[in-house]
Amino acid sequence: MLLFSALVAGSFSLGSLAANEIAPTALNALRFLIAAIVIGAVALATTGLPRSAWQAPWRYLVLGGLFAAYFVLMFEGLKTAAPISTAAVFTLTPLMSAGFGYVLLKQITTRRMALALTIGAIGALWVIFRADWSAFLRFRVGQGEIYYFWGCVAHAIYTPMVRKLNRGEPAVVFTFGMLIAGLAGLTLYGWGDIRATDWVSLPGIVWITVFYLAIFASAATFVLLQFATLNLPSAKVMAYTYLVPTWVICWEIALRHGTPTGYVLFGVAMTVVALLLLLRNEH
Repeated sequence: MLLFSALVAGSFSLGSLAANEIAPTALNALRFLIAAIVIGAVALATTGLPRSAWQAPWRYLVLGGLFAAYFVLMFEGLKTAAPISTAAVFTLTPLMSAGFGYVLLKQITTRRMALALTIGAIGALWVIFRADWSAFLRFRVGQGEIYYFWGCVAHAIYTPMVRKLNRGEPAVVFTFGMLIAGLAGLTLYGWGDIRATDWVSLPGIVWITVFYLAIFASAATFVLLQFATLNLPSAKVMAYTYLVPTWVICWEIALRHGTPTGYVLFGVAMTVVALLLLLRNEH
């Protein structure tokens, strides 16, 4: 999950550069296709694709639909929202994931975990409102952040649903099924955008972003998330998302997009404190 958070962070910075150059459904259909090819090849080379894995295919449709919705809404949000701001929205996911984990799996959130989730959520909101106390009190959020918030709701449901729907399939096989289902859903839903896209004339940053998203922020992170979800409580899995704003700041500095103010960094520090609290063992 530590590696997961670092790879995910890159999708915010690169995604913001490509978001206005291509329709979100077209971009994500292509990234799901590339990711499915990569994961399918890895599955064939390692565990294989046993026939038993394709029982109850509706499971993959549910998971693929949730993750496809997350990514499409993410890129809709990145059209207008700043990378650090959207990364902060992402850190609200553990709080929602804990709630869905209780509803779907009866996973109990302890007092310490609840405290950590609350600290992290406040820190995330502080970053989202750019350390503007008056804006924080008015709770005025940009349209991009609102779009992405609903995507994060889908992501929060996805995490406990993986454990609920998995029937012993290896993470790589389960991921491949989800990617195929997500690709099918995106193709049907976004066929108009896919046909209307002038693929030959797309800027180079779009192709860089697509391949980064497909290989690093999709294929690799899907497997990492599946593995972690099958071995950790949902809230702890998503706790690592609290590191994403910190990683995004590193990406933004590396891309020479500037650094956030000291007040915003205070919110980021709160999310790191939340992470440390969540990672402590209960005993």
